Amino acid sequence: MRTGTRDDAATDSRTVRATYRRSNGRLVEAELDRVPVDDVATGLPVREFRWYRGRKHYSGWYHASTTGRMVAYESRLELARILIADFASEITEIAAQPFQLVGPDGARIRRHVPDLFLVHADGLVTVVDVKAPTRMKDPKVIAQFDWTRQVCSRRGWVYETWSGAEPAVVENVRFLAGYRRRDLVETSLIARVLEAAAGQATIGGIEVAMAGQRCEIVRPVVLHLVWSGRLVADLRAPLNRASRIRVAA
Repeated sequence: MRTGTRDDAATDSRTVRATYRRSNGRLVEAELDRVPVDDVATGLPVREFRWYRGRKHYSGWYHASTTGRMVAYESRLELARILIADFASEITEIAAQPFQLVGPDGARIRRHVPDLFLVHADGLVTVVDVKAPTRMKDPKVIAQFDWTRQVCSRRGWVYETWSGAEPAVVENVRFLAGYRRRDLVETSLIARVLEAAAGQATIGGIEVAMAGQRCEIVRPVVLHLVWSGRLVADLRAPLNRASRIRVAA
């Protein structure tokens, strides 16, 4: 975290107010110190999304397997970060545009809506801002990041700025997300696939070991188990029959 001459009181979370929207749609304003994590994590986006012809950003809703709820996104880059959060076993809650922060930043009053609010299994909270790589060095963006980082730190939250990850990993996670729903795979084969995986080193090997079952039925089960973390694969290369795989510890 950057340090500087900014007055500590200027970024004290007690001087910063947050407006968030509960799951019933009600807007609530409170000092950031008093904002309940659960209300934000299960709430709705604090601002409305607008769609119009010619819009440059691609907006939409993603059904997160982690929460069983829809999560809004305003760009494909935001969607990529949501997918990675949904894939991560340590994340238990995902909320988009969780609140608007309003507070002093030196002599000015700053207003900012972060992109994502992630709750970890151990109770840790991560607030995420997603920006295109081309904007990461913009002085105005840097100043906003700096202020938000200090505000979150004083609340005891981690602050993350994200502009993308290794392309192969992102594309593999995006691909695996198509198999995230347990009700869309042949769950009766899960035990047999895990048993086969214990003696095989590749996805193709599992399919061969599952003699008598069609590949188009077995492979979705394998990919669902990779998504759910019960099987582990190297996501730094495109997934295919030759991809090495193992049962999770």
